[in-house]
Amino acid sequence: MTGLVTVLGSGAMTNTINGILDGDCMLVIGSNTTETHPIIGLRMLEAVKKGSKLIVADPRRIKLCDSSEYWMQQRPGTDGPLINALCHVIIRDGLEDKQYIEERAENFESFKDSVADCTPEWAEKITGVPAAVIEDVARTFAQAERAGIYYTMGITQHTSGTNNVYCLANLAVITGNLGKPGAGLNPLRGQNNVQGASDMGCLPTFFPGYQRCDDQAARDKFAKIWDCSVSDKPGLMATEFGDAIHDGKLAGLWVMGENPMVSDPNSSHVKKAFEQLECLVVQDIFLTETAEIADVVLPAASFAEKDGTFVNTERKVQRVRRAIAPPGDARDDLSIINMVSNRILGNRDGDYHGISDPVFHTVPPFASEIFSEITECWVAMAGMSYERLETESLAWPCPDKDHPGTPILHEERFPRGKAWLSAISWDGPAENPDDEYPFVLTTGRVLYQYHTGTMTRRSEVLENSAPAAYLEMNALDAERLRLADNEMVSASSRRGTIELAVRISDRITEGLVFIPFHYKEASANLLTNDALDPHCKIPEAKVCAIKITKLETV
Repeated sequence: MTGLVTVLGSGAMTNTINGILDGDCMLVIGSNTTETHPIIGLRMLEAVKKGSKLIVADPRRIKLCDSSEYWMQQRPGTDGPLINALCHVIIRDGLEDKQYIEERAENFESFKDSVADCTPEWAEKITGVPAAVIEDVARTFAQAERAGIYYTMGITQHTSGTNNVYCLANLAVITGNLGKPGAGLNPLRGQNNVQGASDMGCLPTFFPGYQRCDDQAARDKFAKIWDCSVSDKPGLMATEFGDAIHDGKLAGLWVMGENPMVSDPNSSHVKKAFEQLECLVVQDIFLTETAEIADVVLPAASFAEKDGTFVNTERKVQRVRRAIAPPGDARDDLSIINMVSNRILGNRDGDYHGISDPVFHTVPPFASEIFSEITECWVAMAGMSYERLETESLAWPCPDKDHPGTPILHEERFPRGKAWLSAISWDGPAENPDDEYPFVLTTGRVLYQYHTGTMTRRSEVLENSAPAAYLEMNALDAERLRLADNEMVSASSRRGTIELAVRISDRITEGLVFIPFHYKEASANLLTNDALDPHCKIPEAKVCAIKITKLETV
């Protein structure tokens, strides 16, 4: 793959969380930051108090809009045209960073031609954002000395998700906002070690450190380190498992720390697929909805009960230290993996017998040994060690023991040399409203619940604060359907039906509804579309067509 893949790197933040305070302008797009990343949201609000101009692009009026200079309320699934229109205005008005582009980018002329017709008026018809607002936002962003872009799944969970990120990268490059403080392209990771999992090769096309499995040099390197042959064949993305199971290509699955029965789009399809498996193993700290249908459940340890490292959203490697023993028969993840691996190899010597480490239930190889191997596998962590992490906070790349780490990426150059400006077209969502399904559904999180509620819904305080799913709807739509606040409705898509209460709100425009996806009893992902982005295979969970019917009371 060419272009900005190497600029984007692993999907990590190019800059730092505290660096938000150094910016002059922030574009927050597809991210309800104060609810989904509240600490980062606080940094943004603090930056506004210091004078930074906040631009929000979101179909719903989120809390950040109260502090924003501009709110662009684009229609769901129209992020690409909106961003291309911003780039059009910047280039048309000569506001691009010409020196930066000359020194650090290529393919500018082709990119310029690709957005030549992406006028604010053209974008207004697609996105619903007034052309005048697009003009003002483009100038505000381009004229800022340091402008940062912050996004989450509202940008990526689309069939155009990869292209949306390319568009944002284009915007960052033409304004010279990569490689300096208070700026950058900053995806905010949704969970505590998503970045670390990606870094360590939990992607079917990569070995650890984003070294491609179809690269002979990478295969030779890992074959030598691991003393075994390694395959050049990529695996499946998680979103491809369901179809692979239905097609008889996948017979067994081991799920760790994931609850796809609630979190995956078109979850009825997922459930049918999982029930066809010859063997489903779930490894988790609680009996999740996925674990309930598993053949084997392996009780895992929580973060406080294991040793190792996490990598957070700003690429910072963090030590995790075991404070208490896992309860009952629970084991830390690494011990479970080691024990299963030993038995597969016919070797039971490494099994936990209850005496090797009665406090922490650990069996070799230990986390510290694994981390040493990581530093051998990936040059970006070659300079790290447990000893350094005890006293220092290090963000990768950190290539040698005297290197201080790299808080800001791309200060001098990009991995491929120059950034490639990509010409991106827009095809629209996979599913649009029609006469039968006239509403657009988008989904997201709320402050008091987390992901599928596996942990937060067991907290009485958090559950009392947000105890149930709801369907957020504009007052005019509610009036047309003769619905009152808190009245029960059924919401149906081509994939399923749920029942939940209506919440009438001015946060949302006509024709659009919002449902949080945390609640198994009214799971939004029974409705959502599992159509995939053709590049990264992420599902289009943020846009689908539904109908809403008032439930008759008995």
